[in-house]
Amino acid sequence: MDDAVDLIQSAWARERPGTPVASIGVITRVWRIGKLLSDERRRTLTRLGIDAATLDLLSTLRRAGAPYQLPPGELARLSLVSAGAISQRVARAESEGLVRREKAGPDGRSVLVTLTDHGHLLLDRSVDDLLRHEQGLLGALTEAQCEQLSDLLRVLLADLGGLHEREAPEPPTL
Repeated sequence: MDDAVDLIQSAWARERPGTPVASIGVITRVWRIGKLLSDERRRTLTRLGIDAATLDLLSTLRRAGAPYQLPPGELARLSLVSAGAISQRVARAESEGLVRREKAGPDGRSVLVTLTDHGHLLLDRSVDDLLRHEQGLLGALTEAQCEQLSDLLRVLLADLGGLHEREAPEPPTL
């Protein structure tokens, strides 16, 4: 049973004999699935009354465990965003009562971002609904197929995650 991606791959094989087209079957499907899942997540989060950046911030704090607080630099590192992006996320979430900034350290110059009770409740409700919905999106796959796909994607992601190091130019030698 061919799908649209198979037709694209076949057309390129016909039009460009000798050009490697096998990646189309994987990359085009992953790209299309990513687009569909991204759109679906955005719609679901809108329904839940939370945006993706806020969900990421609150989730990162919640996964840190009690007392659900981290310094901004650690939040940025774990969220894979810049310090400036975290600062904006924290400011917005703080204005909504979802987090609070607290002075820390012996001299009070350090800052910790702490999940508030309101943020905790919003996050737990949102995560439960979101993950139940997203589990339903995988309904076409058996549990074993989900595990197999997860394992394969882990391998690919680990390899692609090192892509930046592999592409970095060699430092000049003196």
